[in-house]
Amino acid sequence: MKDGLIRVGAGSPRAVIATPAACAQAAISAARAAFARGVRVLALPELCLVGYSCGDLLLSDLLVREAEGALSTYIRETAELDMLSFVGLPVACGGQLYNCAAAVSRGHLLGLVPKTNLPNYGETYEARWFAPAPAENLPLTLCGESVLLGTRQLFCCAEMPALSVACEICEDMWVPVPPSCTHAAAGATLIVNLSAADEILSREDARRSVIRSLSARLHAAYLYADAGEGESSTDLVYAGHCLVAEGGRILAERLPFAPDGTLAVSECDLGRCLNRRRRQSTWPSRPGGYATVPFSLTVVETGFSKAPSPSPFLPAAPQRALAACRRALEIQVAGLAARIERAHAKALVLGISGGLDSTLALLVATRTVDRLGLARTAIHAVTMPGFGTTARTRDNAAKLCAALGVRLSCIPIGAAVSQHFADIGHDPTVRDAVYENSQARERTQILMDLANAEGGLVLGTGDLSELALGFATYNGDHMSMYGVNASLPKTAVRALVLHVAEEYYDAGEGTVTSLLQDIVATPVSPELLPPDEAGSIAQVTEEIVGPYELHDFYLYYLLHDGFSPRKIFRYAVAAFAGRYSEKVIATWLRVFLTRFFAQQFKRSCLPDGPKVGAIDLSPRGSWRMPSDAAATAWLAELDTLIKERGLS
Repeated sequence: MKDGLIRVGAGSPRAVIATPAACAQAAISAARAAFARGVRVLALPELCLVGYSCGDLLLSDLLVREAEGALSTYIRETAELDMLSFVGLPVACGGQLYNCAAAVSRGHLLGLVPKTNLPNYGETYEARWFAPAPAENLPLTLCGESVLLGTRQLFCCAEMPALSVACEICEDMWVPVPPSCTHAAAGATLIVNLSAADEILSREDARRSVIRSLSARLHAAYLYADAGEGESSTDLVYAGHCLVAEGGRILAERLPFAPDGTLAVSECDLGRCLNRRRRQSTWPSRPGGYATVPFSLTVVETGFSKAPSPSPFLPAAPQRALAACRRALEIQVAGLAARIERAHAKALVLGISGGLDSTLALLVATRTVDRLGLARTAIHAVTMPGFGTTARTRDNAAKLCAALGVRLSCIPIGAAVSQHFADIGHDPTVRDAVYENSQARERTQILMDLANAEGGLVLGTGDLSELALGFATYNGDHMSMYGVNASLPKTAVRALVLHVAEEYYDAGEGTVTSLLQDIVATPVSPELLPPDEAGSIAQVTEEIVGPYELHDFYLYYLLHDGFSPRKIFRYAVAAFAGRYSEKVIATWLRVFLTRFFAQQFKRSCLPDGPKVGAIDLSPRGSWRMPSDAAATAWLAELDTLIKERGLS
């Protein structure tokens, strides 16, 4: 429950048709099993205290009274469970019968939410038995409790302000404007759906699609419980398909026809849902007429039943990752092609180092000129060996350019930089920022002048991770005429280069594949300091600023979800368990926060470049930040955390 996390669950207890006492016992068993797994909000199916397929028996006074008795039993027998749960039953009120969800917590009935949209087509006849939800909430006494019956109710946790629960029932989800839209606008962060949908071919996928879409559009968690085993099979079959979704992702499922007792359980991050709503200026204004119904839960720290992905920029599923790589390259190529045409550029000029970023920029350039029907000789790659260039990177750059059929020039920069040192009176044995940055700026000057000479564009190679950390030389590699990699983090750059390597392998061009694989395996380095005695890279970036996979993780959750340092740390500890210690994670998080704030001035004057993923740092894009903002509050929270956990 801390940090906006709550564990929720959905189950499908066995129905015993028209036998409320037995149905209540099945529901109680499901509630106890869910609570044992740490569930704090539970959904059970529509009419689960009588069985959905009772038919005209629903019009029996006896069955309705027995249903109330079953609810009383459920309330009493789950009183010791520290949770909020929803069970379905028929409820009589004002001469009408309603298909309701009863909200129950700690031995009390909190409210009754009736179904709004009654299906009366195909195999369903609900209008034969039930009335649709009234326009306004109605007072009602049931099971000895005075509550409201109506759809405009928010069940709000006193100890967790982010937890605001609303309910809709089955068909409500399928109509053009579901009640959940209004619920979310009113402040609901978790939508519970009690359902009893018969199973037919293709409905399983349709159900996932609708729930995924609703959770994405509403920036909410969605908890869906479907009727299953025990329902009548006279004409229909029920499969007990249960789902947990959040923000467009299915987090957990009880698959159709799963064994009895199976639950769909997952953690939902309601704090993230609220953050996304705050960012969306088109979020609707809050509607009136809602009653707030408070309830309490003991505050506990919700763990992760499934660890967060250590690579949040990349889809975990292989097929989705493959599709993402293809689309990322398409976006980069489309952006660059448009810029070439509109600038009437005759050439593309880029520095090629044998490193990851320049390799990806070169691969994008070749795809772009191919798309435009230009010769690959329109690409002018330039290798500019300096004081730190190694044979491995130099040779890989030259071989790759030859294999791809692009022009390659080699312009050593040692003499020019040494002359510059003499001009400004710098001692070349002092290997400080002047020593390093002079090389980067000399390379940029060469590229700019060549582009001027050829009527071309200088293609930027820097990536999002370097921009976030400010690990770029201001007005050196920081500057270009179009930055194709600017919104891709280092982890994604690596994945894209490997993806292209596989494409070349499938096309029978193993030479290119081997070169790209070796480039990916080369340690990331600006190569601005002389190699070691063995001729190997002496300046390894990740030894200086920390692992890029950690920094990319921090960046994603800071920008995309607005997490605080404490929450980023918590997610990172779960995602990188067994790989990095808590102390290492905290150490590099401090480095990240310090550099991210201090280096904003480099991001305030970035060249143009295509936005590829959900995050970019362009001052014209989705991130606006003053260059002199202070990291004081963020670092203070991290320091408090470090002290609490004894990590200093």
